[in-house]
Amino acid sequence: MNDLFSGIALADVHEDMARNIVSLRHNRNLFDDLSSDPTHWALAQRVEDAVKPPADRSVAPIIHRPLEDADWFGAIDWPFRNWRESRYSDGSFGVWYGSESVETTVYESAYHWYDSLLGDAGYTDVPVSAERRVWWVACDAALLDLRPAAPAHPGLLHPSDYSYAQQVGARIHREGHPGLLTRSARRADGCNAVIFRPGALSTPRQACYLTYRLQPSATPQIIVEKQPGQTWLTLDVAALYRGVLQ
Repeated sequence: MNDLFSGIALADVHEDMARNIVSLRHNRNLFDDLSSDPTHWALAQRVEDAVKPPADRSVAPIIHRPLEDADWFGAIDWPFRNWRESRYSDGSFGVWYGSESVETTVYESAYHWYDSLLGDAGYTDVPVSAERRVWWVACDAALLDLRPAAPAHPGLLHPSDYSYAQQVGARIHREGHPGLLTRSARRADGCNAVIFRPGALSTPRQACYLTYRLQPSATPQIIVEKQPGQTWLTLDVAALYRGVLQ
């Protein structure tokens, strides 16, 4: 791994990254199971807002801060509080993943949706749909640029074996670097930002909603919609599994 770090440079990044998460196209009231009275829902929301500590310090007027706090948690803070194993983490610390485009987030997240969620639940042979939400998040940091190193270090982009990348991530996290840039393992021209410190991220803004629809067959596909009922992208599941190293 030493030869990897001896040959990489820093990229001074000041741009938006797309973050793709599970969400609903239409909000649902979280308190409607407690009462049928909308005034009670509003009271419960005020109580929650009064006791919940903010995830960031905002200069926005106080009336906007509960919504701002929810955006911050969903778009930025969640992976730093909910650790799980991923390409660059063994699960002992949190990592935030974003991409240079909405399209790249689709390729990345569709693979994990099919493999980890549907595969583990045994739903890969039935039609299934899921709703997603994409955020633009400002990224401002000097990131280690691993993109040129990918051809000499294929373990960074292996489609299923994350052991080498997790070693790289563990060192970067241990040494306190804010994060790295890497090629996408699922989309040939895609780029991902891998962030270890939430201070590198700010200003979440909604980009779009998406719907994923699995079409099971001998050659399963995932249909992606921006507008309900209108196909935007069609992904071949087998190609997602092969990754860019095919």
